[in-house]
Amino acid sequence: MRTVVPGPCPVCNTEIEYLYQTEDIPYFSEILIISALCPSCGWRFIDTQLLKNAEPSRWELSIDSPDDLNVRVIRSMTGIISIPELGVRIDPGPACEGFVSNVEGVLNRVESVLDNLCSWADSDEERNRVCLIQERIREVREGRLPVTLVIEDLSGNSAIVADRARVFRIETISEDPGEE
Repeated sequence: MRTVVPGPCPVCNTEIEYLYQTEDIPYFSEILIISALCPSCGWRFIDTQLLKNAEPSRWELSIDSPDDLNVRVIRSMTGIISIPELGVRIDPGPACEGFVSNVEGVLNRVESVLDNLCSWADSDEERNRVCLIQERIREVREGRLPVTLVIEDLSGNSAIVADRARVFRIETISEDPGEE
């Protein structure tokens, strides 16, 4: 179902359209995708919410083969993504957007950030560290380096949609992506 609701842009007060669309993720749940874009100032908003009872949760998936790159990933605005073996942790910030993608899409997002970090690096040591993580991501894509994709979300609106994904109820989120 798709619904468009007019409303003001929170930045410039221009009248914009907020889109509410439901999608049924097979073998999982129905989700609500909320989005808006202001043509005047460029403000944008995207979030996802599960349309079932959601509890604070931690999702984990072992990425062992190229086939795992196709696993569906849903991240809400409050979801924290980490790949402990790579030292990667993506915390939501004020401009954080939810998304529906797959594991490969998550790796693409990480690579995009790494590309920017490489150009901003102050030293060869920092650049080399970024290049090492980029090489490890290539190994993950080829199935040569197993890693764990983790999403923690106190709102319970994030998920990894796979039979092999493990989900745990959580009370708090640790600061260290390697902690359990």
